[in-house]
Amino acid sequence: MDFRAADVSGFEVAILAGGRGTRLRARTGPLPKPMVPIAGSPALEHQIALCRHHGFTRILLLVHYGHDVIRARVGDGTAHGVTIGYAVDATPRGTAGALRDALPHLADTFLVLYGDTYVDVHLRRLWDAHVARAAEATLFVHPNDHPHDSDLVEIDEAGRVTAVRPAPHPEGDEAANLGVAALFVLERRALLEVVPAGASSDLVKHALPALLDRGARVAAYVSPEYIKDFGTPERLDQVERDIRTGVPERLSGRALRPAVFLDRDGTLNEEVQHLSAPEQVALVPGAAAAVRRLNHAGCLAVVITNQAVVARGAVTREGLDRIHRRLTHLLGRSGAYLDAIYVCPHHPDRGFPGEVPELKVDCGCRKPRPGLIDAACGDLLVDRRASWLVGDTTADIETGRRAGLRTVLVRTGHAGQDGKYPFRPDYVAVDLGAAVAWILDGHPGLSRRMVPVALASLEARVVAIGGLARSGKSSAAQVLKELVTACGRTVHVLALDSWLKPQGERAEGTGVTSRFDIQRLLAELGPVLQSGERHALDVPVYDRARRCMYGHRVPVSIGPDDLVVLEGVPALVADDLALLADVKVHIDMPEPQRLAHLQADYRWRGESGAAVEALVASRAVDETGPVQAARARADFVVPAWTIA
Repeated sequence: MDFRAADVSGFEVAILAGGRGTRLRARTGPLPKPMVPIAGSPALEHQIALCRHHGFTRILLLVHYGHDVIRARVGDGTAHGVTIGYAVDATPRGTAGALRDALPHLADTFLVLYGDTYVDVHLRRLWDAHVARAAEATLFVHPNDHPHDSDLVEIDEAGRVTAVRPAPHPEGDEAANLGVAALFVLERRALLEVVPAGASSDLVKHALPALLDRGARVAAYVSPEYIKDFGTPERLDQVERDIRTGVPERLSGRALRPAVFLDRDGTLNEEVQHLSAPEQVALVPGAAAAVRRLNHAGCLAVVITNQAVVARGAVTREGLDRIHRRLTHLLGRSGAYLDAIYVCPHHPDRGFPGEVPELKVDCGCRKPRPGLIDAACGDLLVDRRASWLVGDTTADIETGRRAGLRTVLVRTGHAGQDGKYPFRPDYVAVDLGAAVAWILDGHPGLSRRMVPVALASLEARVVAIGGLARSGKSSAAQVLKELVTACGRTVHVLALDSWLKPQGERAEGTGVTSRFDIQRLLAELGPVLQSGERHALDVPVYDRARRCMYGHRVPVSIGPDDLVVLEGVPALVADDLALLADVKVHIDMPEPQRLAHLQADYRWRGESGAAVEALVASRAVDETGPVQAARARADFVVPAWTIA
């Protein structure tokens, strides 16, 4: 190896920059891979700038192909505020072989980066973690969207690497999706002991397993920060898209990160009573694509799950690990991954055969208590204000409420019918795919459309939001609540379905308002609005699945300065309600999509075939004419968010 540098020793960073970029040749010509342009600058310059930003200014480039091109561009590093040396390898001998020859010129502890990656990682935190753990090697690891061809590791609860599993993996292998991400902190003496001089050797396939075999302390640094190789045209395009859309920045940790917390059973995978074996795991249709969308958006996908089967003794912790390996394997086959899984293994009730006594406790992490979310927010630097919870039970929704997250109930699994807690989710979606589409597209889109309504509502006492059935009124009302609340006012959304008459008291075919007890609503709400005092209102909650009220009421304390939002089909149709409102809003949705929503809603309630069509036709007779006529009363006509 030919070594050339302004200073011959003590380099803190080694960048493996000898790649040819063969698979990129059609795109980039004969450029060496580290010189491939990304966001207008060579990839290598991004890495040099990152090192300098975190205080690493002595960088050794391990080069081979096109080293003259690299040297002509970056020189001795003066223009970049660093010192750069070059180790020219005439005969490539693998990543570990190249490092072995360069060891005399490296510091006792040094960083290693691969020149074919775009990296946005806090290098100083990685370094400090390595030093604090007195490790001989620290690997930056994270889940990724291509585990099938990635080098993977297994780690213990203390974050120590127990096994390295280089690609390719045996057919049917369901290893945990925890990939080695081409970023390391290494001790020089450790490599001297396991990498033979003059031989070809790979860092992951040979050196790291050799370190483990001799009992070295090999640590895993698990982080959601952005690091991605750009070795193919497709991956290069993905890196460029990610930079344009701000994905590395969102994952960087420089600001708190957005996250979507996912319930497991019934939301991500099919509901199985007391799931206890990997072969019982089957993804909900569309779930993998939904998680993949979160990954690509730079939004953390974090599972939080109660697993009382561990406390009951039905599953060991090792068995639960196998279940989660199966889950992440199925996601990985579709290019999706989970950033973390948080589990509550406890259960407060005793008396189960084979139970684990130390886990039979009343803990703070069992949903609906927010302990799992609190832990994740601390570990992953999560921004609660920008984060969501998606689940299929009332316990999930209550967990999100207590944790200060927006919530989405999905109609898979229990579909909110477990009845354990009084609840009203912020939003409802048919499944995880629809929930993620709402979170990433629908909610921001509708929020922009509702801004003028929010401005007009700041001084209002009552807002009425009307429109045809299943046109998005409740979503619009919740978005309005969020916007006005952000301006400092307290807002209460009252769904007019809470004043639906019992089925036997409705006069079908006599108009939409006849299905609602408008007079009872006015009698209950009138004193609240007319008084200068705070009033408590016990609001019944309508169960759409059973078409009746739940057995509980939700107490709502309404102050004299609070905003009341009435949302429902008759909001603008009923004269008394329209007169009550200071601001009137009609939500408009294209008829084909609205009818599809209405039909799906009836099917979810258990109707089928001709019964669905008859019910839809009946609603058209009762509602369409009056609601469309009442549209003229609206101060604002807001297009609903629709799926493109």
